[in-house]
Amino acid sequence: NSGDEVLIPSPYWLSYPEMVRLTGANPIIIPSSASNGFKFDLEIFEKLFPGGNGKLELTDKENLLETGIEISAQPHGKKVKKLSLLSGGERSLAAIAFLFAIFKSFPSPFYILDEVEAALDDANLHRMINLLNYLKNDAQFLIVTHQQQTMHAGDVLYGVTMEPGSGSRVFIKTKEDFESLVIKKGN
Repeated sequence: NSGDEVLIPSPYWLSYPEMVRLTGANPIIIPSSASNGFKFDLEIFEKLFPGGNGKLELTDKENLLETGIEISAQPHGKKVKKLSLLSGGERSLAAIAFLFAIFKSFPSPFYILDEVEAALDDANLHRMINLLNYLKNDAQFLIVTHQQQTMHAGDVLYGVTMEPGSGSRVFIKTKEDFESLVIKKGN
């Protein structure tokens, strides 16, 4: 029901009722009547925190043009009320959930992410890669990374190397080229 959906307030919108009226499909946040707060786009949050709960709350609900946003994320089985109490990887995942919810609400044909997964451990990295795989039919992602698993998840790998005594060299490998290279090194 799009009449119940609300976008994060921005200085470009005039009032709360106006925001509700103008809201389209795929909102960033959904009102939570239980807490008078806002919940993350549940589809995105569930991909990164299976069974978890996340929400955004306005710091000043009376002044929507100048309010701040408080983000809270509660991974399944944890009773954490503040983002600062999460591990570094969990905080990164919460930020990624927020970022991708914005992406989903304001779609673009491509996105550039610069080492967004640098602080993630293997388990959380796999969750983010699964999210990318889930969203890759809707947009293209250009990801700057040093993580081999992230490189492996891509369809095309662009690399820049600098060999001693020469300038930079750019190479391009498809997923198939990359997989055959990995297999050769394993043998």
